[in-house]
Amino acid sequence: MSISVETFFLDTAAEGTLQARIQQMVAQGILKGRFRPGERLPSSRRMATHLGVSRITVTLAYTELVADDYLTSRGRSGYYVSENAPEPPAFAAQRAATGTVDWTRAIGRPFTPGVNFDKPADWASYRYPFIYGQADKTLFDSTNWRLCALQALGMRDFTALTADYYDRDDPKLVDFITRQILPRRGILAHEDEVLLTMGAQNALWLSAQVLLNSRRLAAIEDPCYPALRTILTQARCQLSTVSVDADGLPPDALPDGTDVVFTTPSHQCPTAATMPIARRKALLQKAEAEDFLIVEDDYEFEMSFLKSPSPSLKSLDQNGRVIYVGSFSKSLFPGLRLGYLVGPAPFIREARALRATVLRHPPGHIQRTVAYYLSLGHYDALIRRMGRAYHERRKVLDAALKAHDLTVAGVGTYGGSAVWMKAPPGVDTALLAARLRADGVLIEPGAAFFAAEDPPRQYFRLAYSSIPVARIPTGVALIAAALKEMAGESISI
Repeated sequence: MSISVETFFLDTAAEGTLQARIQQMVAQGILKGRFRPGERLPSSRRMATHLGVSRITVTLAYTELVADDYLTSRGRSGYYVSENAPEPPAFAAQRAATGTVDWTRAIGRPFTPGVNFDKPADWASYRYPFIYGQADKTLFDSTNWRLCALQALGMRDFTALTADYYDRDDPKLVDFITRQILPRRGILAHEDEVLLTMGAQNALWLSAQVLLNSRRLAAIEDPCYPALRTILTQARCQLSTVSVDADGLPPDALPDGTDVVFTTPSHQCPTAATMPIARRKALLQKAEAEDFLIVEDDYEFEMSFLKSPSPSLKSLDQNGRVIYVGSFSKSLFPGLRLGYLVGPAPFIREARALRATVLRHPPGHIQRTVAYYLSLGHYDALIRRMGRAYHERRKVLDAALKAHDLTVAGVGTYGGSAVWMKAPPGVDTALLAARLRADGVLIEPGAAFFAAEDPPRQYFRLAYSSIPVARIPTGVALIAAALKEMAGESISI
């Protein structure tokens, strides 16, 4: 491997001759572990041109480094880092100093979320991973995905792979979404009413940026998707939280003057409540009467293994007031980061222009691969396979929860991949999660979903998308034992 000449810079503050400074520059690179044995250095001619010095100066520096066994010369092949060069120290390299900058003042707008989920990177190594939104490799169709990815790499799709679409999207994927995906939710849309995004979260961000400003009021569910609350806080709009009930968001509780409502009517996040048709129509009537817009996040509608999902809110909209958010990240795999926005053409036009200033468009190869995966029928087969597996896991989970008399606070009426749980009084589920990790059990504490500064701490979410069905009963038994133990401790206190 050759070391790029661009990695070399002379320290203008260093003392000594040019030859000595070049020697020091190369030696320090070796001692710090940046240059490794066997790697080839730039030729003396290239190094001299790059540094703006004479070639003989570089040659003399290299010769001294060979004498000190930092480098070795291989005839006409050039100079290489010696196999006998001093090894870098075993201690970790120091981080670059922040200098005298006061970053608490220098950062104009903070974006670090106040509350975030702690999902360990090695979650799959845990025996009982009841965590949400992770792919199960035993269910994923890796063979056909690989074939579609290879097909998208072919010369026939060279333009789709390499072109800069600027603000456009892959026409094959958009066509399939408009003809196949959206009609399943009762939505008819033209291509100028669809925009591909980097997942649902990116779609929500684009919606907030286009629809809101500091004078406008957004209403969100409580509890809700924590990233949405962060997005709206960063948008600097006025924000109102509305507590959900067993039927989701109650329209009558929306504050006067609302401009945009963000809701998850088919599968409320995180309670899994489903908004009845009558309430959906009431929400649309209120939106028309009070002139506000609705952003509908329709996540997990594909996981309808119990019964068919209710019609989307967008499908009931007769006045163009609903912006629809969909995603392939949950149904395919979260690392895909591919979603879509559906709305009236004027809104999509502005969202498209905003997207172009930030990331242009999702990668062309990813779009074309997904287009093939959908159009060849692999996606529908995957959804059916996942539905059967989730249904079996859900039945086992329900039986285990019932056997241990655990309190279920919310379940999806048509399916989904998680249930919303409530611990006994006095139990902090953040402490519960920490205790369960030692037993190989992962759960999601529920406090992050609530907007209050001192949120309820007895809720938690149990997902069954990534845990083998055979391990569910034992995992639930461990949760039940920890809950019983912690409830007893809270009573004794």
